[in-house]
Amino acid sequence: MEIKKGIILVSGGMDSTTLMYLFVHQKVEFIPLFIDYGQHCAKKEYATLLSVIPDSYRDKIEVINVSSIYKHSKSRFIIPANLWEDNIKAEDLYIPYRNVLLLTIAASYAQTIGESYVYSAFINSNHAKEIDCSSAFFDKLEGLLSEYGSVKIEMPFRDMSKYEVARLGIELQAPIGKTFSCQASPDIPCGACPNCVDRLNALKQIEKDILSYE
Repeated sequence: MEIKKGIILVSGGMDSTTLMYLFVHQKVEFIPLFIDYGQHCAKKEYATLLSVIPDSYRDKIEVINVSSIYKHSKSRFIIPANLWEDNIKAEDLYIPYRNVLLLTIAASYAQTIGESYVYSAFINSNHAKEIDCSSAFFDKLEGLLSEYGSVKIEMPFRDMSKYEVARLGIELQAPIGKTFSCQASPDIPCGACPNCVDRLNALKQIEKDILSYE
């Protein structure tokens, strides 16, 4: 896939980490942009990002804080769950227009500093419940943003599965084992939220692949 210099939305998760290493592999420069929108795991995500980002980009991370925007939200992605007592459903993790927010902030920032491309590592998850997490929605948003500005949104992994992204990460020697992306817990992966389920299934499939070659 052809990529050009631009901004990458980063979080310390497997997908955005793999995307950063794809840029490094293709020798294309990027600006890592971390957005704190009030997610309970923001500190954990940022600390993880510092541990997985390619060394030459560690001091180049740009941070935008809009944490007050969801201060009244009851989402368990904003208010951490008690993993021992709470019965959390995928619907409890919903945050209205989260992906729209992240992409429009990144596009606004990109246009402000004269960059033409924003890259997001979003995938079309089978487990995510957000209405703004589908391939069809991303198509419409890309068209809207390009119509009303000079910034183009690129999602290289949109049609890939988490397993395919994980395989690519391994090929690129990205430290995907260190990544963090849990919606319910700010400290340790819960293993049950959509993000954890996708990640665990991908790693299990890779383990099967490895065992089949032995």
